[in-house]
Amino acid sequence: MEQLTGARIVSPENIGRLHGEEHIRRVIAEFGVDCVFDVGANAGQYAGTLRERVGYSGPIISFEPIPHLAQELRISAASAKNWYIQEAALDRKAGRARLQVTRDEQFSSLHNISTLGRSMFPNHVEVSEEVEVVTSTLAEQYRYWQELLGFQRAFLKIDTQGNDLAVSDGAGECLQEFVAVQVELAIKKLYEDVPDFSDVISFFQDHGFELSAFLPNNEGRFPLLLETDCIFVNQKYA
Repeated sequence: MEQLTGARIVSPENIGRLHGEEHIRRVIAEFGVDCVFDVGANAGQYAGTLRERVGYSGPIISFEPIPHLAQELRISAASAKNWYIQEAALDRKAGRARLQVTRDEQFSSLHNISTLGRSMFPNHVEVSEEVEVVTSTLAEQYRYWQELLGFQRAFLKIDTQGNDLAVSDGAGECLQEFVAVQVELAIKKLYEDVPDFSDVISFFQDHGFELSAFLPNNEGRFPLLLETDCIFVNQKYA
């Protein structure tokens, strides 16, 4: 069954996506976002959504550690405005790490796939190669890009397949400078050694952020909720 929303007919599987886009649009407008950190860019899907569906035209800094994807992003960004590409994996500490690149590269992670992940997505999570990648911290990147671009009200999106809390922790005091944060919470753990979703929520609440939205993102696994995107807003900007 389809549902009518305004002048558009929307199928049920698209309702969650449209709700998420509208919520992000409102956050960007309400908080005067002037830069977006796109951590875990993959093939540029999030940046594309911001430009094409949300209507955001400000700077986007996309971080992607898989070499060939980073190169493809650089080619795309060369003909785009305000889009910057950094070939790096963000983590708690700067250095180097082994990244497991999976057959479906959206599942690639610094963490091992869990038994549950292998059983639920056997055709997607098979590791095709391991690559050594450069790791950096959000604190280091924030300082560098702020000096270069001069933004004041940045939005942080993290989608790093099990490493979102480590990325956030690596921001240090710079985390307080973001007006809002979007992270992926693992309700069912598809990767090993990842925190419980309640620990992630507590982390952000302890750092002065309030819950703003839950956006389910596990298409094709109804009725189970595997993961959900979560948006937090910084209390000092609310």
